[in-house]
Amino acid sequence: MITTSWVPAPNGTGISEKTFFGHPRGLATLFLTEMWERFSFYGMRALLPLYLIAGGPAAAAGSQGHGLAMGESTALAVTSLYMAMVYLPCMAGGWLGDRLWGPRRTVIVAGCVIIAGHLLLAVPGLPPFFGGLALVAVGSGLLKPNVSTLLGHLYAGPDDPRRDGGFTIFYMGINLGALLAPLVIGTIGQRYSWHLGFALAAVGMALGLAQFVLGTRHLRDLHGVVAKPLKRGELASVVGKFGLWLGAAGICYAALVASGHYTLKWALVPLSVAGVAIPVRVLLRIRRDRALDAREQSRMSSYVWFFAAAAVFWMVYDQGASTMAVFGAGSTSDHVLGFAFPSSWLQSANPVFIMVLGPVFAWVWLRLARRRKEPTTTVKFACGLGLVGLSFLVFVVPMAIAGDGIKVSPMWLVSIYLIQTIGELCLSPVGLSVTTKMAPLKYASQTMGIWFLAVTAGDSVASLLLLSGVDLSTPTVVAAEGCLAVLAGLALFLRRKRVDSWQPAVR
Repeated sequence: MITTSWVPAPNGTGISEKTFFGHPRGLATLFLTEMWERFSFYGMRALLPLYLIAGGPAAAAGSQGHGLAMGESTALAVTSLYMAMVYLPCMAGGWLGDRLWGPRRTVIVAGCVIIAGHLLLAVPGLPPFFGGLALVAVGSGLLKPNVSTLLGHLYAGPDDPRRDGGFTIFYMGINLGALLAPLVIGTIGQRYSWHLGFALAAVGMALGLAQFVLGTRHLRDLHGVVAKPLKRGELASVVGKFGLWLGAAGICYAALVASGHYTLKWALVPLSVAGVAIPVRVLLRIRRDRALDAREQSRMSSYVWFFAAAAVFWMVYDQGASTMAVFGAGSTSDHVLGFAFPSSWLQSANPVFIMVLGPVFAWVWLRLARRRKEPTTTVKFACGLGLVGLSFLVFVVPMAIAGDGIKVSPMWLVSIYLIQTIGELCLSPVGLSVTTKMAPLKYASQTMGIWFLAVTAGDSVASLLLLSGVDLSTPTVVAAEGCLAVLAGLALFLRRKRVDSWQPAVR
């Protein structure tokens, strides 16, 4: 809802301006941009593991064919790796926003790349499919850190009391798109045509891009600023280094194909390793930058803990779209009270809970902040880890029941998604907010990219486990992952005073 109210201007003077639920009006533009981008992404994500196994032995009985007929372990590894690769380019997207194009132009370029990727996915065939996945991953990496950076610029500094609430409302936009996507794209893709579903994802991104271009007038002037413009010759150096690595990789893979030794693992394993190594390398490089002052370095020391916690969280959480999705398709009843539905609809459970609980959490954080009783970011992260671990301990129960070939109630998965949602609201929007608070000015968009690289690291670890032969769909492994997350949350909670001491001005 757009209202007119008094808000503090960036220069400290009072002005009468239109607001969006009491927040800067530019939040509405970014809310809708992220909503449509997530509509396209989550629609494709709901179809991905099912399309990969369609026509193969892991597919559910009576399911639509015409897929890639992969085995379950390979399909889960590809799905985990894809979700990792979606976030890996976030660092490059942040760099382009900081150094070359500025956030606004980078978002526009990203939208065009994502649309092209989804259109390519709509073309039958293996080469177009993997080419489309690559374009969607690159485009998402360009878009996400810059949209979040633009959102951070709407507020008057890290201490603006509306900031966490604004990021939670923004997070609701993400989940509104995630809610609609499985219902629309999932239904069309799973019941009628995989490729028509992929094409609908392109339409969603096109709508998001159009409204972003029209709505950028509501953003502050910072949206076009290049924080640290490239110096003469820097761009040529970066392009040269990238071309060198790309050329070396091309020669290696050409040799493998020519010798007949190439298999899909030759692509999946190096990318999975890179998904862990690159985030760690980038985070340490920024942490050790001597150009940062003592306060910035202290905050980055604290941020390492948040990054590690988020990586563990996403490693477990994102299996809701891989391990749990395949379990839902093959071992869960597709009827509730006589009503039949495609298994992809279960992917809408999480965003439904976000839409219901998101405003509650935004209100609770703001109310506690006014009373000076709001938990610190460290405590919120610890709660998020504990809850996502608990969700996998609950997941063991329906897995054990289904071991005898029994179709379990879909309410088991719905309950697990509810627990994960509460954990997500404790960690994810808070992580976005704290990243913009703690980011050194020199690395504003790049640090936002690092936050998304935590997803890459977590999903890459899951992919490596699958590729090494670990079956993530067994009760024993699921229980072990749940225990790991709970123990990680406990460790962070016990270290909260030490972590908080490195960033005393940030809550």
